[in-house]
Amino acid sequence: MDQTGKSYPVSLTVDYPEQPRDRASVFFRLLLVVPIAAIVGLLVGTGYHWVFEEAGRGLSWATAGFAVAPTMLMILFRRKYPRWWFDWNLNLNRFLFRVSAYLGLLRDEYPSTDEEQAVRLDVVYPDAKTELNQWLPLVKWFLVIPHIVVLCFVDIAAYVCVIIAWFAILFTGRFPRPLFDFVVGVMRWQARVVWYAVLFATDKYPPFSIEA
Repeated sequence: MDQTGKSYPVSLTVDYPEQPRDRASVFFRLLLVVPIAAIVGLLVGTGYHWVFEEAGRGLSWATAGFAVAPTMLMILFRRKYPRWWFDWNLNLNRFLFRVSAYLGLLRDEYPSTDEEQAVRLDVVYPDAKTELNQWLPLVKWFLVIPHIVVLCFVDIAAYVCVIIAWFAILFTGRFPRPLFDFVVGVMRWQARVVWYAVLFATDKYPPFSIEA
């Protein structure tokens, strides 16, 4: 929530798995993810990087497979964000986060190509004429440089959390809840930066926060 009491228009949540984890699935996760990763590669090409990559690369995958340049031009010259382009960007991004949550050991169910499952990304569809500045897409990449710098370090911490969680799940059957919340928070932060600077769904500057 900001000072006006309004929530940020981009939200990401992942349900914490209360049941004991599938240790075999966790142990072989890098192998099990290969088939769905191949589908991801076909959809977005070589520009895709897992969500735990540093933020600069995260912004690079956001331009592959998504309607980015056309959306920028439509906002610049027509002040429109076609709804089907928005829906494509949103559903593709949801799919990528499901795969990322699986790879990051947050969930054990295999990522669905279309069902929401336990990973929920919600983005408010903007009224381009009243809510989006038509010239701001030209400079948003520059405005998020502070986020990219900070996220470079935060992402490293997320990587470490996942490695620790891998051992924790194998020995205890649980992903430590504080580490789980932190990793999800990093994903949430990245989602907000991407939808502000690359997918142009909001002009509201993303907070420097992992909180929901």
